[in-house]
Amino acid sequence: MLRASSFEQKRQLAKIRKPVDRGEWVTTPQTVNAYYDAPMNDITFPAGILQSPLFDPAMDDAPNYGNTGGTIGHELTHGFDGEGRQYDAKGNLKNWWSKKDEQAFNERTQCLIDQYAQYTVVDDIKINSKLTLGEDLADLGGLVLALVAWKAAIADNPPPDRDGYTPMQRFFIGMAQWGCENSRAEDLRVRAATDTHSPNKYRVNGLVANFPEFEQAFACKPGQAMAPVKRCKVW
Repeated sequence: MLRASSFEQKRQLAKIRKPVDRGEWVTTPQTVNAYYDAPMNDITFPAGILQSPLFDPAMDDAPNYGNTGGTIGHELTHGFDGEGRQYDAKGNLKNWWSKKDEQAFNERTQCLIDQYAQYTVVDDIKINSKLTLGEDLADLGGLVLALVAWKAAIADNPPPDRDGYTPMQRFFIGMAQWGCENSRAEDLRVRAATDTHSPNKYRVNGLVANFPEFEQAFACKPGQAMAPVKRCKVW
């Protein structure tokens, strides 16, 4: 471990004053995750995340668009949020938004801050929605993009129901599958104070509650928890 650490330190130091290698990955192929790298202005999807149950080529398009499509959209959205606005197309630190853009963005995202601040993580601890805003926003933008893409893909050939669910239901079920987890109360308390991501429960339920398509797909009654009167819309 010491030799490996020493090797990596020397490799990193050798990069000084050399051109940036924009083809270098900062994660392993087997990692089950994806990321947006602002200084590189790129998104990366390792092989680990492109497998069942997240992405399954044997499945129909609906759950794949809802899940992997939403993840792709999530990472893309990071390029246009509070983080992405601080970097230009080449990854240089440069705020490319006008003051008018920034004001409109802050006004629209306040809705998400107010929404997620109501959710209880554990005991009396609420989500620190200002901390999680960037990820909550990326979740919202990502699912919007996935839904637009999926609707365009099936426009000329609407798919049939499958396994007792409509295509739109399968889209949202596919999206929700990535969020299955079981966390101890101690872990939830730590993450509530330090994690920029909301608990998965609310990254699913809090997210889809903002979509009229979800209300229609599952016949929710207006005003119910999953079909609120007020919904958040940024784009």
